[in-house]
Amino acid sequence: MASLDDLKKRIASVKSTQKITKAMKMVAAAKLRRAQESAEKGRPYSEKMNNVILNLSNGISDKENAPKLLSGTGQEKTHLCVVMTSDRGLCGGFNSNIIKKAKSYFAKILDEGKELKIITVGSKGNDQLKRVYGDKIIENISFKESKNANYFDADKVGKMVIEKFEAGEFDVCTIFYNQFKNVITQIPQAQQIIPAKNETVFTEEKNLSTYEFEPEEDEILEDLLPKNISTQIYKAFLENAASEQGSRMTAMDNATRNAGDLVDKLTINYNRSRQASITKELIEIISGAESL
Repeated sequence: MASLDDLKKRIASVKSTQKITKAMKMVAAAKLRRAQESAEKGRPYSEKMNNVILNLSNGISDKENAPKLLSGTGQEKTHLCVVMTSDRGLCGGFNSNIIKKAKSYFAKILDEGKELKIITVGSKGNDQLKRVYGDKIIENISFKESKNANYFDADKVGKMVIEKFEAGEFDVCTIFYNQFKNVITQIPQAQQIIPAKNETVFTEEKNLSTYEFEPEEDEILEDLLPKNISTQIYKAFLENAASEQGSRMTAMDNATRNAGDLVDKLTINYNRSRQASITKELIEIISGAESL
């Protein structure tokens, strides 16, 4: 049985940890509001960009000579997966949910006999994947110095992906991230960005509007497709930033409550031990007095 001094030190230690988790929860709540606003504002732009590209691709007369970023290489032998996680921990199941989604996709690719290449964005994802897929990881990118998700970092990743595609290093590229729904729920996503999939994202519009483009569709797509890749990666960054803070807020709230429960249990044990110690001393004093 632990001594009174040990129990007292343990209670003080747990209370100190509780103060830290409570402070982290408050910081995450403050950051979540800004991150959520950024993610919600970024969605319409990325959705509209997808719709414009789909409209442009439908207007191309010569499909065989369409940009490779749109039509692909014609093969699906080599898959590049960009797994985006955080550089910091203590955020619940945020990172593990993305990794779980990515691993199921990896298993499917390898079972089909296709080649797999991985780029990890965030140290936590790299730490989890390198144990099993270390030989598949070709790049590990970290943005620890960046305080907030920004387009410049997303553009760096986008340009790297495009360079590798133009060098013929892969045929299909898929990004993995968490889509923010609310503080409790974040949904892991696997989004193909190369070649661009003909999927229309409907918001308020029921049907795609018909536009007349100038110059020709091919020329616009040559410039727009690389920007779209960086835009989709930036959207994933924003979704991840909001999801990370939401998951951290929930995790720290649970940790704070668990610490409070543990303090209550330790306090009860401390009081019982103290009471037993006092009772024992009283019995010894009375027994000594009676013997005289």
